[in-house]
Amino acid sequence: MNRAVPAARDRSAREPGATRAQAPGPRTPASAPGSPEPRTPRTPESRAPRTDGGIAAWAELLRLPALFTVPGDALAGAAAAGVRPGPRTLLAIGSSLCLYEAGMALNDWADRAEDAVERPHRPLPSGRIRPAAALTAAGALTGAGLALAAGAGRPALAVAAPLAATVWAYDLALKHTPAGPAAMAAARGLDLLLGAAATGGGTRAALPSAALLGSHTLAVTAVSRRETTGGSALAPLAALATTGALAALAARRPNRLPAGRRAAAAPGLSGSTPAPGVTDALRTGLSAVYAATAARPYFHAALNPSPPLTQRAVGGGIRATIPLQAALAARSGAGATSLLVAALAPAGRWFARRTAMRKVSIT
Repeated sequence: MNRAVPAARDRSAREPGATRAQAPGPRTPASAPGSPEPRTPRTPESRAPRTDGGIAAWAELLRLPALFTVPGDALAGAAAAGVRPGPRTLLAIGSSLCLYEAGMALNDWADRAEDAVERPHRPLPSGRIRPAAALTAAGALTGAGLALAAGAGRPALAVAAPLAATVWAYDLALKHTPAGPAAMAAARGLDLLLGAAATGGGTRAALPSAALLGSHTLAVTAVSRRETTGGSALAPLAALATTGALAALAARRPNRLPAGRRAAAAPGLSGSTPAPGVTDALRTGLSAVYAATAARPYFHAALNPSPPLTQRAVGGGIRATIPLQAALAARSGAGATSLLVAALAPAGRWFARRTAMRKVSIT
């Protein structure tokens, strides 16, 4: 998933080859007795410990602060299906988290040769984590994600299996092809449908929300393809236009609420759906927060498509995923769920500011 959304970052949304060996240097004449031993120049790779790193290295590999963008997929899916979140929704969230992190580990394993040149500080090219350990973690997390989905029922597993296949196909084959952004968008959309299927509401009613979330991920992934080189204003401009269109659609009241939400809002029946004015305000406000979070860094990257500003645009797009998920939940009439999802944004910022996470990039 976006290193996106979702999960999956186009860069794949952000992957084969081995770490380059140090080139032999010129021969040094034998030292005279008593003279200091000549030192061989050391590269960052040679200075790095050749061992599996500790918590900090794995936190960087798995991009732990980005995990806060994941639970909202399942919650927005349940809201779109018109079903209140329950224990099986939690299983879907656990499955999504595992598959997202599998994509992160697999992404860096597949990109290790490229990262040795462009991002030598990353855990694999710097030698803090061995490639075999990252690949093993990706396989184990994928298995765990599928097992959790199976625990939520056959419909959930039927969505989780193609989701896992999409994550692996993106990282191993599609990332650097024209189909890469579409694959990442499909992964985010499937993740939302996983929440709907696991909660028991079916996936058909959740398709519009999945399409909106997937479109956002498509835009972020397209921008991320230039985050190390910069030089293109087209992708940020397209992402800016996409953000405006999605914000308008998310703020619009749907023609019909999901069946479960309609029943709860029927006259004379008690239900969990807030008054229409409350959900309207939530939907409009959260859509505006989404637009503000994504649009400003996109605009700056369009004016100056340098690598630093392009990377900020990608980070802003990833962070904007949370208010979009919350707006989609409010659009489905699930006010309480939308507030729960929205609360993930400040929680994610607090977590990212923790001492151990300050050097961990969300991208």
